[in-house]
Amino acid sequence: MRITATGLLVLMGALFLLSGRYLDWHPAWGYLHAFSEAAMVGGLADWFAVTALFRRPLGLPIPHTAIIPENKNRIADTMAGFLRDNFLTPTVVARRMRTMNFARGVGNYLSHPDSEQTSRIRAGAGELFVEVLESLDPDRLGGQVKAGLAAQLEKLEVAPLLGQMLSAVVADGRHRPLIDNIIRWAGLVVEDNEDMIRAMIHERANALLRFTGLDERLANSVLDGLYRLLAEVLVDPAHPLRRKVEEGLEDLATKLRQDPETQAKVERIKNDLLANPALADWWQGVWERMRAGLIASVRGGGGTGNAKGGFGQFASSLAELGKALEDDPRLQLQVNRFARRTAVGIATRYGGQIVQLVSETVRRWDARTVTDRIESAVGRDLQFIRINGTMVGGLVGLTIHFLSSIL
Repeated sequence: MRITATGLLVLMGALFLLSGRYLDWHPAWGYLHAFSEAAMVGGLADWFAVTALFRRPLGLPIPHTAIIPENKNRIADTMAGFLRDNFLTPTVVARRMRTMNFARGVGNYLSHPDSEQTSRIRAGAGELFVEVLESLDPDRLGGQVKAGLAAQLEKLEVAPLLGQMLSAVVADGRHRPLIDNIIRWAGLVVEDNEDMIRAMIHERANALLRFTGLDERLANSVLDGLYRLLAEVLVDPAHPLRRKVEEGLEDLATKLRQDPETQAKVERIKNDLLANPALADWWQGVWERMRAGLIASVRGGGGTGNAKGGFGQFASSLAELGKALEDDPRLQLQVNRFARRTAVGIATRYGGQIVQLVSETVRRWDARTVTDRIESAVGRDLQFIRINGTMVGGLVGLTIHFLSSIL
């Protein structure tokens, strides 16, 4: 485009010289002469303007030329300010994220495993995930995770949290199935240990009861009474014994929330558990099973990451997650809200650093680099400015010559 614009300017110069020699031959040569003259002026003016943006025309120290190299730092700050004010403010990010259904887009991507590109990305992500898990030191990482969890649990007041949970469970009646299961379990325990109960009653009965055989009848009565009591408590939601258990749970919940002595006991139990080496060993085993299970699930389908059966359960889990994200409006709402808050948080915390990075990067570029990059991005349009300037200048000159000839 630069060659085209310069060639057009040279052509106008040639027409100017040619037409100047034949002005007396015919009036048409005067119009051509005026057109080419004005076109040269317009083309040269726009060449100067375009060149002055990036360098000094002909190397001459003309004021207000080489504008971009001379103002590189100001341009960097302006770009950074524009990015900050129009893209990285929390309000702009929140407004933009509010119009996006991020969760549905992710769900649509994950729920179509047959796409070749999706499969390649999944396979690469799965293999990378496995390699990271295999490269980690299980003892060291497990210890770090355990230490992190322990530190967070030490800061957490467990008793009020347990009290609130227990109050909610009792208020909603979600404790009743648990009580029913305990009652059934107690009945099975009694049934499995009938012989032991009979033996205990027989041993504690006096000689007269044993002689008359009343100890056996007493044992049967005790067992029948236990079975009857458990059955009544199980089938009667308003049974006094059941109500007594509920009152005990409510009292425990109140103490967990409000009683400093109970809270201190719970904290001591929590700290004792955290300091127990058996808990550390248990967590280490849990972590290692989790790590091994994740690796097995990723490589469960044959392990090569092909489009159809690659990395087994991992791919199926991703597809199921994608389907849920695609079809469940409530899940979309939660995920979109989380994504929006995350994006706003990033803009709030790191927006200034991102802007500073842009500014410092442009400032570190030398003037030639800045000039070349901007000119390569918009240079084609700048050459069209030269071409348009040449043609518009020629038309203006033609118009002026026409008006001067008729007046």
